[in-house]
Amino acid sequence: MEKDGQKSKNNESSNYAVFSTHSASLIKRPKTPNLNFQNGRKKIAFLILPLACLLMGVGGGLIGASIYNKDYSRAVSTEAKQRFISNESELISDIAKNVGQAVVSINVKSQVNSRDVFGFSQPSSQESAGTGFIITLDGVIMTNRHVVPAASSSVSVTLADGARFDNVEVIGRTSESSSLDIAFLKIKDLKGKKLTKISIGNSTKVKVGDKVIAIGNALGQFQNTVTSGIISGYGRDVTAGDGTGNASRLDDLFQTDAAINEGNSGGPLVNINGEVIGVNTAIAGGAQNIGFAIPIDDTKGLISSVLETGKLRQPYLGVRYVSLTDDIAFQYSLNIKRGAYIVPSTEGGPSILIGSPAEKAGLREKDVITKINNTSIDDKTSLTGVLGKFKVGSKVNLQVWRDGKYLSVPIVLESVPEN
Repeated sequence: MEKDGQKSKNNESSNYAVFSTHSASLIKRPKTPNLNFQNGRKKIAFLILPLACLLMGVGGGLIGASIYNKDYSRAVSTEAKQRFISNESELISDIAKNVGQAVVSINVKSQVNSRDVFGFSQPSSQESAGTGFIITLDGVIMTNRHVVPAASSSVSVTLADGARFDNVEVIGRTSESSSLDIAFLKIKDLKGKKLTKISIGNSTKVKVGDKVIAIGNALGQFQNTVTSGIISGYGRDVTAGDGTGNASRLDDLFQTDAAINEGNSGGPLVNINGEVIGVNTAIAGGAQNIGFAIPIDDTKGLISSVLETGKLRQPYLGVRYVSLTDDIAFQYSLNIKRGAYIVPSTEGGPSILIGSPAEKAGLREKDVITKINNTSIDDKTSLTGVLGKFKVGSKVNLQVWRDGKYLSVPIVLESVPEN
């Protein structure tokens, strides 16, 4: 993975009813005393001719009507398709125009160490670009953590109308170990400029097949590029790298075929109502139009903390876990197949961090966290994603599977330590 970035054919078939007419020749026969019988035959003969004509008329009419209806249906179908495409194009255009006012391009300068031809480490300046979106009228911006690395020396943003603001403050970044690749910025001085903020949507209602639109600073030079597609899947877990050797585990992502190019990282993925339902984060290398976005609901706890305190405070439990699948459950010989499994400390590090909320609540290695309040931890919803919906200080109840039994464990969420 790299960070950033049927047509159905209806076969119409018509069944034609073919009407055939059979004419009978009248043969002159000898007179017979049964006059009534002969008269009857004459009457029948006289009746056959008009009946045949009637059937021919009806058959021709049905055939003509069938051909007309077929041609008319095709005309209406084509018109309806053209009208649908036109309406969809207008909708995307309107969304791009309105939402685009809240999308910004982010330019970053960072200090990095590089080696010269003699192998000596030398500090050098590096420039990069990404995307973000405005969430408050006083200039708070949401983006990805990897857009503004820890070594950032200066950050500037450019609005859709070209207005540029330098010396932007980095309010905070999620921890490097967090699967929520999120950061918040703040324009220090608006200089009287009126901003447009984005509308926050609800990502829990998103379904596979829903229409979505991605807006971003493609390749770091094509500002507010718009692409459209659908939600192709959700609950995706990927490992993404930033090209410098650093890799992050990202959980509970939307998958979309809306093109997310380099430079689009941190930009909004919006629904047809123009509401942001995801933060564009990564693309699949070696594939075409397979992108990933963080569901916006997984970040609402972070947004609340920034808006209420002016600081990014990320809640955490303090456990090292893996999300269970059928294969992983089989690997650990578990009877339960879904949840967050706290891995044994023999596998490369402590299971429970010392002094963490998990330790205070009495969680143990090999416990499986199956729910937080009423939200299940499964292949579509990760532990980190659920925690991101809460604020620091929230009291939650964990459902924990231990030794074949379900336990209820109350816990108070604390802020991720700076170290």
